[in-house]
Amino acid sequence: MSFNDEFELLLRARYPLIYIPTREEERVEAAIAYSAKQQGNRGVYVWDFVDGYQGNPTDAGFGKRNPLQALELVEKIPATVPAIFILRDYHRFLDDVAIARKLRNLARSLKSQPKNVVIVSPQLSIHEDLSEVLTVLEFPLPTLSEIRSELERLLVATNQVSDAKLVDEVARSCQGLSMERIRRVLAKAIAIHGSLQPEDVELILEEKRQTIRQTQILDFYPATERISDIGGLDNLKDWLLRRGGAFSERARQYGLPHPRGLLLVGIQGTGKSLTAKAIAHHWHLPLLRLDVGRLFAGLVGESESRTRQMIQLAEALAPCVLWIDEIDKAFAGVDSRGDAGTTSRVFGTFITWLAEKTSPVFVVATANNIQALPPEMLRRGRFDEIFFVGLPNQEERRAIFAVHLSRLRPHNLQSYDLDRLAYETPDFSGAEIEQMLIEAMHIGFSQNRDFTTQDILEAASQIIPLARTAQDQIQLLQDWATNGRVRLASRQTSLGSRIS
Repeated sequence: MSFNDEFELLLRARYPLIYIPTREEERVEAAIAYSAKQQGNRGVYVWDFVDGYQGNPTDAGFGKRNPLQALELVEKIPATVPAIFILRDYHRFLDDVAIARKLRNLARSLKSQPKNVVIVSPQLSIHEDLSEVLTVLEFPLPTLSEIRSELERLLVATNQVSDAKLVDEVARSCQGLSMERIRRVLAKAIAIHGSLQPEDVELILEEKRQTIRQTQILDFYPATERISDIGGLDNLKDWLLRRGGAFSERARQYGLPHPRGLLLVGIQGTGKSLTAKAIAHHWHLPLLRLDVGRLFAGLVGESESRTRQMIQLAEALAPCVLWIDEIDKAFAGVDSRGDAGTTSRVFGTFITWLAEKTSPVFVVATANNIQALPPEMLRRGRFDEIFFVGLPNQEERRAIFAVHLSRLRPHNLQSYDLDRLAYETPDFSGAEIEQMLIEAMHIGFSQNRDFTTQDILEAASQIIPLARTAQDQIQLLQDWATNGRVRLASRQTSLGSRIS
């Protein structure tokens, strides 16, 4: 159901108080005016704190710098006259006891009148006293068709020839931005080049990065890692390669649904985060990183608002990869936290979205402690697959050494004994192998020579792997993985490797 359809339904059902959290004030007011016209030319009255009511000469300036008086106009208009009252930034006054009481009184009286009070605010902030009388309505970011229409209008206004391929490319790159930001960045592009050019996509992407940074919820993460940078994990790589074209139009015509996502469970430092980056690079999709801790805020209702904002932004940027690192730490003990149920509500909104989303947002979640995850997270339907990423076996350790040394010493790779290095480093994770090579380089550099196989082995002798310092926890994780609940990321599992 579109915003206008849902809004008009609320008007017909006589919902008295409607709250629309959006930063697109101009666009949402245009949408409200359209719905008012569709509903028999309802009168629209717009109020803000500085200028009071605007547009209607009779009431111009009424309620100026007086938010309580702004509500009195609602009662002054005859009860039989259909009207919509838009209150800009009114969330700032909802904590006032007089205003809260007045709104609750209006909620009772307007049930029998064709009038609606609409609060338009850049953020969702509802006092507990008003939670039962206010109806929250989400206003989505511009759709692809809306962006295309705006582009066509701009091209006509600047006397440019419409290029269907360029319009489509620019429109897709604009997804996830507000209409105001789209107009601003397109004006910047035209100011630079005199017309819309294919290279303007980079300007749009920079504006998108700026937008995402300002949300302070998602990070636009550069993904340069390749699938070939992952040593081992052949089962996981095969699974990913088979789904490489699953976001294409050909896949839709074939009847394939969009891939939903992956949950990667395993020991720290075994390549889970590297896999998330490599997926985005291999599929040529933008990578968004979610820090779940940023979803939680102090004000009542703000955490849930941030969660909805995150979902809205990710879906607007789709197709994309949404990377959630260490999700187990965010939702551990979700039912026992003393935060008035905020974590439970955020978790509920999140997993409901995971189960019901139809947008091409591929979620890659990583977790180190599977026992900390709520059982609902592991239920089929949230993710396409759950993979266990264990310690690399000897063959995989050889591949990891080869990947790192090919990057560090591509001209001298043959001088390193990869077989010996793999054999002498049981229970080492990929991250520990990388640290081992850095230590070996320090040894060689301090002696004014290149580092050798012997230096790497000396560095290995100085590192105590996590498999030994946290032996009990890792053994529990490996035992959980062997009971058939998950797929193993490696063809030759290292579950039986020595831990001593």
